[in-house]
Amino acid sequence: MQPVITVGLDGSPESLAAARWAAHEAAQRTLTLRLLHAWPLLAPEPARVPSEVDQNYWAKRFVHAARAELESSYPGLTIIGSLVADDARKALLQAASESELLVLGSRGLDSVGSYFLGDVSMPVVARTGRPVVLVRTGYRPAQRTPTSRVVVALKLHGSSDELLDFAFHTAAVREVPLLAVHGRSVPLHARVPWGVDHVVTEETTQDAQRELTKALRPWREKYPQVDSADTICHETPAKAVVHTADGAALLVVGRRAHRHDVGPHLGHVTHAAIHHGRCPVAVVPHG
Repeated sequence: MQPVITVGLDGSPESLAAARWAAHEAAQRTLTLRLLHAWPLLAPEPARVPSEVDQNYWAKRFVHAARAELESSYPGLTIIGSLVADDARKALLQAASESELLVLGSRGLDSVGSYFLGDVSMPVVARTGRPVVLVRTGYRPAQRTPTSRVVVALKLHGSSDELLDFAFHTAAVREVPLLAVHGRSVPLHARVPWGVDHVVTEETTQDAQRELTKALRPWREKYPQVDSADTICHETPAKAVVHTADGAALLVVGRRAHRHDVGPHLGHVTHAAIHHGRCPVAVVPHG
């Protein structure tokens, strides 16, 4: 199968925003875009019946409408529509395994019951072995600004090769800078009655800086065209990531890959990014 970026469509404004983001990314990466809608009650294709009795009519309509808009904006992009008569979660997991990237709409905390950020989206994000990007309502490709950068969150322990490769590759494709951010709270032994012992915080910052530089070095060598920087924030990792990513083109966070029988798991940083980040968020599984 040819390399594709798949976007899940359910007819909501969130999924249309996701489709716009996915089309822009597919055009930049020279990949095919697949518009996927899954619902168990879809009739088997082909359904050669009048529209007034075609139970797939509305599904076809919003998929075709999205395709028409995207073809108008990206005339050279190959776009395919796909209607799948299956449970959405199962269909999206299968689609993710066949795709370079899966893109879904997100409502953040606006609605816990969101179709693509609740019963379907979160389990897919937690279980798939491929990167998933979540896009908020209202996204439209914009001109570059001084904050149009890729921000990647790093923990500085364990393997993060997949995470950094995705972040640097995305920055290279988009021709935008990359910022690696590491957040760590002020150590308890650095807290004193009159505030913070800056000698202690300076020591911990220097240690973290050495680790951060070491982690980034191979990726800076692999992607020399990417203008990369790094920062260490003295606040919780979740707050540091959300604050630093304000206005970014994309926030990239990691998720530890787990066996499916262990159950899905998303860390607190990833949860904070998904629910509070205003820019598109990429969740990348890694070892």
